[in-house]
Amino acid sequence: MGDDSWMTEEKDTVFGIIGLGYVGLPLGIEAATSGIQVIGFDVKETVAAGINAGRSNVRGVSDDCVAALNEAGMLSATTDMSRLSACDVISICVPTPLSKTRDPDVSHILAASEAVAAGLKEGQLLILESTTYPGTTREILLPALEKNGLRVGRDFHLCFSPERVDPGNKTWLTKNTPKVVGGITSSCTRAAVDFYERFLDTIVPVSSTEVAELTKILENTFRAVNIGLVNETALIADRLGIDVWEVIDAAATKPFGFMKFTPGPGLGGHCIPIDPHYLSWKMRTLDYKTRFIELASEINAEMPSFVVDKVREALGRVQKSVGGSRILLLGVAYKRDVQDVRESPAIDVLKLLKADGASVSYHDPFVPELVEEETRLTSVTLTEDALTEADAVVIVTDHSDFDYEWILAKARILIDARHVTPREGREVGSGWIAKG
Repeated sequence: MGDDSWMTEEKDTVFGIIGLGYVGLPLGIEAATSGIQVIGFDVKETVAAGINAGRSNVRGVSDDCVAALNEAGMLSATTDMSRLSACDVISICVPTPLSKTRDPDVSHILAASEAVAAGLKEGQLLILESTTYPGTTREILLPALEKNGLRVGRDFHLCFSPERVDPGNKTWLTKNTPKVVGGITSSCTRAAVDFYERFLDTIVPVSSTEVAELTKILENTFRAVNIGLVNETALIADRLGIDVWEVIDAAATKPFGFMKFTPGPGLGGHCIPIDPHYLSWKMRTLDYKTRFIELASEINAEMPSFVVDKVREALGRVQKSVGGSRILLLGVAYKRDVQDVRESPAIDVLKLLKADGASVSYHDPFVPELVEEETRLTSVTLTEDALTEADAVVIVTDHSDFDYEWILAKARILIDARHVTPREGREVGSGWIAKG
């Protein structure tokens, strides 16, 4: 019978985290700060060595914080997965991308589950945090962990607890964002709740791992579908010659029954463009078509082309074509004030402009170098010359340190895909072409 005594604060708990990215490292920082010893596991030697040298690999987690916890013996990192057997609690925070056919790629989860299973011991609590389709914890992790004869809920505990990280959000952080937890058994859920309560503010237990898995998918599908709706409204408003942002601001004055979403150049990041496809894939195996998800994805995927159409339209007004024009993109990260370019719509905008023969450069204070397939560019310095010499400037990512009034004044042609330039001096119409 497994021993649950490690859940009490009297016993020193060792917390292992597989994957030290933007989910795993902040989680480890919160646990270590509360007095729980944390061992981070990562396949990259540079990441592990950096943590052990007091260097953070995640924006928003300072070197000083990592160094202090490392020096206090509360945080360390390794690539040696055999040390997982020394951990009382193990959290799996590995990537879950889509394959080229838009199917879930759970290879990282499989690798992590095999590493955990190799050293599984009685009393351990295993928690999957990586976003995935409903059924993953029970169908993939559980068989791997039980193959050596230990039984879930009796000898070890297994749960799913979705990450809810919002990069760049300074209000809702790992500690104060409510934590959903669902276990294979009720005792699994209780074990995870008892553990997380030691260093997180609010724990939300649910009845199963499947409920917890679908909760995360719903959260991001909700955003994807509503962004798809407002992006389609933007396409409609453009054809009607109406400023969609004025419409949205007016609608947002309604104190009930409306939630404000804004259009843009497309979806980016690892979560919102990706997670709904996990559910689509799962439901295809059950002969069900997720129509809302697929339609929203289709509309959102059209937005980079729409932005490029606006570049063509603006250049056409001065008898120029995209081919041979110098285009400056402002921002290539997928969202404001982050360095992440995964699924960034800027990549698609860049590729479409280059395919039309444009000479494309970019400036992004968070992304000094952009390497994407055959594309390798270095961020240019944002100067008056850079703005005035470009045939067109496109605001793709609305970083907070951009001086939008200055940009609007200096650019010859400005396409504002985020509606961040001052209203004074902008063109009247759809709101996408700010100047030109």
